Amino acid sequence: MEDILDLYHQPYDPKRPLVGMDETSKQLIRETRSRIPAQVGRVERYDYEYKRNGVSNIFMFFDPLGAWRHVKVTDRRTKVDWAQCMQELVDIHYPKAELIKVVMDNLNTHNPAALYEVFEPAEARRILSKLEFHKTPTHGSWLNVAEIELSVLTRQCLSRRIPDKDTLMTEAAAWEADRNCAGTKVDWRFTTADARIKLKHLYPSIHQ
Repeated sequence: MEDILDLYHQPYDPKRPLVGMDETSKQLIRETRSRIPAQVGRVERYDYEYKRNGVSNIFMFFDPLGAWRHVKVTDRRTKVDWAQCMQELVDIHYPKAELIKVVMDNLNTHNPAALYEVFEPAEARRILSKLEFHKTPTHGSWLNVAEIELSVLTRQCLSRRIPDKDTLMTEAAAWEADRNCAGTKVDWRFTTADARIKLKHLYPSIHQ
């Protein structure tokens, strides 16, 4: 936990950016009847019936100091998808970075070995040489700033019926562009000193 908290209070370094990564799923729901548009004095109305149209996975990448985030929509949440995301992070989003500090949880698909399962050894090694992983502790996913950004995405963009993957990608891209253009950051105030006081029960007791 202290490792993550210390990371958040390091000064911004574009050559060594800090990026939180998290993921969630979105149930795709198609309307079975046309909605009735809103009118003066009457809100929009829609039928409670719907048709399930599959599930999409959403990867969130968030640089809290650089005010940058990226949403990637995939069909699945496998090691292959994660490994491809890591390659894109290195080659597309931060090609000039010397090292990318990645904060993520302990999900079994978030495994550096997955890069060797997906890419040739030399390519896997090249990607890993640009990444430094920092995993949140068990039951400590709240320490990941990407989870905060996922929560905002859910409230502002996903808390409604979205019929298909293409629509989800379009809506998420628009949300991403708006947030990045606004330069929205996270003001993380919880420190290691705070943790040692407020979360004292998590530390071992030393009796002399």
